[in-house]
Amino acid sequence: MQALRHILRLLSIARTLARHDALFILERLQLAPGVVLFAKLISSRRAPGRPGERLARAFQDMGPSFIKVGQMLSTRSDLLGEEMAADLSKLQDKLPPFSGAEARAAIEAEFGRPVDDLFSHFDDEAIAAASIAQVHFAVTTDGEEVAVKILRPGIEDAFKNDLELFFWGARLLQRARPELRRLKPVETVSTLARSVEMEMDLRFEAAAADEMRENFAGDGNVFVPSIDWLRTGQRIMCTQRVYGIPFGDIDAIKAAGHNPHEVLRKTAETFFYQAFRDGFFHGDMHPGNLFVLPDGAIAIVDFGIMGRLDRTSRRHLAELLMSFLTRDYRRAAEVHFEAGWIPKHQPIEEFTHACRSIAEPILDRPQNEISIARLLGQLFQITEVFEMETQPQLLLLQKTMLVAEGTGRRLAPDANMWLIARPLIEAWMRANLGPEARLQEAAQQTLDVLKRLPAVVKGLENALSQFDEHGLKLHPDTVAQLRGNRQRNGWFAPAVVLVAIGAAILGLTAF
Repeated sequence: MQALRHILRLLSIARTLARHDALFILERLQLAPGVVLFAKLISSRRAPGRPGERLARAFQDMGPSFIKVGQMLSTRSDLLGEEMAADLSKLQDKLPPFSGAEARAAIEAEFGRPVDDLFSHFDDEAIAAASIAQVHFAVTTDGEEVAVKILRPGIEDAFKNDLELFFWGARLLQRARPELRRLKPVETVSTLARSVEMEMDLRFEAAAADEMRENFAGDGNVFVPSIDWLRTGQRIMCTQRVYGIPFGDIDAIKAAGHNPHEVLRKTAETFFYQAFRDGFFHGDMHPGNLFVLPDGAIAIVDFGIMGRLDRTSRRHLAELLMSFLTRDYRRAAEVHFEAGWIPKHQPIEEFTHACRSIAEPILDRPQNEISIARLLGQLFQITEVFEMETQPQLLLLQKTMLVAEGTGRRLAPDANMWLIARPLIEAWMRANLGPEARLQEAAQQTLDVLKRLPAVVKGLENALSQFDEHGLKLHPDTVAQLRGNRQRNGWFAPAVVLVAIGAAILGLTAF
């Protein structure tokens, strides 16, 4: 019955795609061809626009879950191509707002108190409404001007049903097309599910905003609004209100006396610090989430989509960016192999050639037209040839870079944010890839090994005690003695166990 329900839902989806002339997405996946054929017969029509634009409109019609799918697919230029991914990145996460009465009811249900106990004034009209939540301005009873984010009523159930469908489709795809397993469809849906789960508990978003605020504490160029934790819960988030000029309003930015090149410099530095210094970056830096404050600082809002990069990934990414900016394609290829993104049996010479073929047409353009995000996007498109496994953290970063580049280009069409950030990247590499940094890393790795040693020793003791007539088995009294020695002399037991392992190996060799 569950499979039947999913098939009927898939038919409804196919009909919507057919109305927007966007069935190509199911045709490309070769998923449920019978459903696709039936949808074509009853709903197919010609629609204007590029394929990505038609698909974006279809996702918009299908509601919140599919808007999120569209946003996720906008990071997958390796699957859809650069143009279609770029079209999906423009998908507007906007829906009609729910009523002020429903917003007030949600607040009262969350805190068990009347709205008037929390806010001296609450605007019933939403200032912004998206697929998962909407935002209202208010004033607290303490006199603080705030923005209140409220989840849509019933949004959890709507996502739950659609996520079940997505998991079913991903498993079906893996069975029907084993060659697509390297793209990890089930893992991709799991990532979407985790992301949605985090977005639908606004305490997680509040924590993300709080972490980023801490990261930029004392930085006069970046402003992150503070969280009102007393008025924040699972379905409600209350933050300091931001007064600034949206990045999309270039004329207003200039009229206020701000230099667009200086604004771009601060934006480029902010992005660099997030990705490389902190390894924690805003995943949706479009103009609606960025503001220029009266003092010229850059304000960031909406922390529902965040990304993380561990230190190793940051090092690899920094080396990769510098390799391309200096046109050292051999080093760019080596970084992919060192990071484990490409299997070692692939020919590095051919991948070096591929890097050159992708980068030269982009890097040979005027400086202000160079797009590192586009370069990475095209690089991801050749993954199938070189068996490169999907790297979700880099896909989100690439999409964020693409959006940030577009924002920067609107601010200052004759400048390039990556050339502005290049000195910062070089300085970071000197500090993190030099001899001193490598010694510190080696010391930390040694400490980590030493911390794990007691657990390893215990595992070895247990393993040795399990030998039977096919090999050496320590007497129970000996095992007990070893464990007693380990408790009394933390340094002595590992040595005894290692000697026992050596004896076992010699015994097995002799046998």
